[in-house]
Amino acid sequence: MRIKFSGIKKKLQSRVSNNANLSSAAADAAASCIDVPKGHFTVYVGEAHRRFFVPLSYLSQPSFKELLHLAEEEFGFNHPRGGITIPCTEDYFISLTHLLKCSSSAS
Repeated sequence: MRIKFSGIKKKLQSRVSNNANLSSAAADAAASCIDVPKGHFTVYVGEAHRRFFVPLSYLSQPSFKELLHLAEEEFGFNHPRGGITIPCTEDYFISLTHLLKCSSSAS
């Protein structure tokens, strides 16, 4: 279940935007944290850096761990958007997450 906190989000964006020490990318990342469903984390995929929410349970899956390893090799740990950038196409990522979802449902 996803809960929207639009009023809180606007206040947070305003406070973060007023902080002169933060870049606009950091302000966007901080404000967007409210939108992430509980038990998930954010990744960015593909050339357009499309945002996806990934269940924390995928962190234990070898195929997803391999993607994270590739992300570390290609981008390091500097993620200005507040999420991890995954170096693959959107189609591949969607296929992989679909398979992971199906395999976790079968268990």
